[in-house]
Amino acid sequence: MTDTVARFLGIAAEKRVKVFATIDQREEAKRVGLELRETVLVVFGSPSTGTPVMSAHPLAALDLPLKILIWASAEETNVSYLSPDALATRYELSEELARPLAAIEVLTDALVAR
Repeated sequence: MTDTVARFLGIAAEKRVKVFATIDQREEAKRVGLELRETVLVVFGSPSTGTPVMSAHPLAALDLPLKILIWASAEETNVSYLSPDALATRYELSEELARPLAAIEVLTDALVAR
């Protein structure tokens, strides 16, 4: 799973996407004496893309910057995220505001293709 996180971070760097935080939730659970499967949350995006969305729809800041969850099950590594269409629907975004959020799919498509 660590290689999937590293690949995603590499792709984000190649695409010049800002990574705001990488949170290893398993390690944080260990710090308080709990167990959790491998689970890493990566918070990323573009202030030039997200700011207009949050200006028009302040509650969109609950979901922006974008996030991707990379987590392990017994059989495989999983990649989960809220789709751009779901974000657009949730906040009733215009096409102009929603279109740039599709960048997450460019990153995830590149992650799966490698």
